Amino acid sequence: MNPAIVGALTFALTFGAALAGIWLRARLPQHYLDGESKDTIKVGVGFIATMTALVLGLVTASAKNSFDAMDSAVKQTAMQVLALDSTLRRYGADSAPIRQHLQQAIETRIHTVWPESSSEPVELDPTTSGVGSMVEGLADEIRGLRPGNDLQRALQSRAIEQTEMLLQTRWFVLGGTRQSVPMLFLVILLFWLTIAFTSYGLFAPRNTMVISVLFLCALSVGSALFLVLEMDGPFTGVLRVSPDLLQSALAHLKQ
Repeated sequence: MNPAIVGALTFALTFGAALAGIWLRARLPQHYLDGESKDTIKVGVGFIATMTALVLGLVTASAKNSFDAMDSAVKQTAMQVLALDSTLRRYGADSAPIRQHLQQAIETRIHTVWPESSSEPVELDPTTSGVGSMVEGLADEIRGLRPGNDLQRALQSRAIEQTEMLLQTRWFVLGGTRQSVPMLFLVILLFWLTIAFTSYGLFAPRNTMVISVLFLCALSVGSALFLVLEMDGPFTGVLRVSPDLLQSALAHLKQ
């Protein structure tokens, strides 16, 4: 789902519904809009508006938590990479090729997830980008080391643990890239919003001020859904998890 398209569609539907309500007001029989009918409609629409606000608030909080979790996972990956490189550095010269492969794996991952050109596709699946096999190959290379003393054996064991933690974090990040807002949810939410905005226009006076306020309200709702879907895709779109810490870790590896 493209967040910009969903946001624009939400704005168009809600503002169009408000204008349709204003249009209906001038054409409905007067007894449809008497005091008792107006009170009943307002109660029903108030209930729908309350449900919409609660659900939208919960989804916004969920998307923000998911975004923050992915941001923390990327930072954790950077720290794990630095810790693994430090362990391999302490092991000695025999680990130099492994450190070079670690650098290549991180550099490839940064390029596939955060490409320099916006026209390049973002590749989030490590099984198709080749990064997964590179990291798994690091674990095999570390196991293939031949330690010559107790210190090197302890460092080898520690490096294997750190590599496994790096693999676990990789799969955690991959699982978090799946969009959690289903299409059916958006359809129902847009249906509720359309009903609410139609009623707002139905009982609103026909003047420039009212139409301007309804325009701003529709724009706000569309923007809210745009932000929710943007945060729901933490590695794509306008709002993305920053690669700065991972790039800093890569720069440290190249030293």
